[in-house]
Amino acid sequence: MTVDVYTPLALSALLAAISPAVGRRVAPALAARVLTAAAAVTAAATVWSLVLLAATLLNDAPPVLAEAREAGYAVPDPVPEAIGIAACPALALIAHRLWRAVRAEYATRRRLRRLCEGQPGDTELIVAASPVPRAFAIPGSPGRILVTAAMLGALEPVERRVLLAHERAHLAHRHALLVTAATLAFAANPLLGPVRDQVAFLVERWADERAAAAVGDRTTTARALARAALTAGRAEPSCALGFTDRAVTRRIAALQSAPPPHLRSVAVAVLALGALPALGAADATGDLLGLLVHIVP
Repeated sequence: MTVDVYTPLALSALLAAISPAVGRRVAPALAARVLTAAAAVTAAATVWSLVLLAATLLNDAPPVLAEAREAGYAVPDPVPEAIGIAACPALALIAHRLWRAVRAEYATRRRLRRLCEGQPGDTELIVAASPVPRAFAIPGSPGRILVTAAMLGALEPVERRVLLAHERAHLAHRHALLVTAATLAFAANPLLGPVRDQVAFLVERWADERAAAAVGDRTTTARALARAALTAGRAEPSCALGFTDRAVTRRIAALQSAPPPHLRSVAVAVLALGALPALGAADATGDLLGLLVHIVP
């Protein structure tokens, strides 16, 4: 337990460090999935490791250890007491961060549902008579696409197809779930902030690629994205997955080059990296339980 219990923290920092490279070199759809899965497992393992560290402070443990040592057993402390004490406020902070993240997600979904009030149940596209150029996907059942009249008026007909194909990709592939999972992983483990940001960017790149495939022209897709971004200007970012959000310049540059390869070997390596924290936490759990089993009379 002396080393394994700290493995999730070390590997979460490594996952955060390599996530930008994975996002650049692997196809967005695959990269977004594997980074989200790795982040979720790593965050869960981190929380469990902190629980194990805090568990070493249980009131029954010191007498048991003392009795074992008096009987002649060489029983080391599982971890230094100071580390076990520090794990308690860390867990409280994580609980607070998760509560805030869940509350923010609930508030966002509630605001989005209000935008759809009064619309027929089978309506996919909602056009709002607003002078603010915006377009975004509203997840749910059914999913909706909200576009303002100002945004539609700024785009040519083929560019409108790009916009709608982009937002439909968000809904069809449930990108909101990936972003939410990465956000909760970041709340549980602040070291995973770069992974959360990369997943949010990758789902936009994923939708861009799907839109380019739908219209059959990457140049037109890049032009539509550039025109929409210039039209949106300094408008406040929406609380949903929007066409002009998340590093538009990088997305346009990506569309002007060939699609990135899938590189499944890299994806497997990332998933393996995500599994290692769970294995470390499981091994630390076994160490702690084995210690208690062997010293309890």
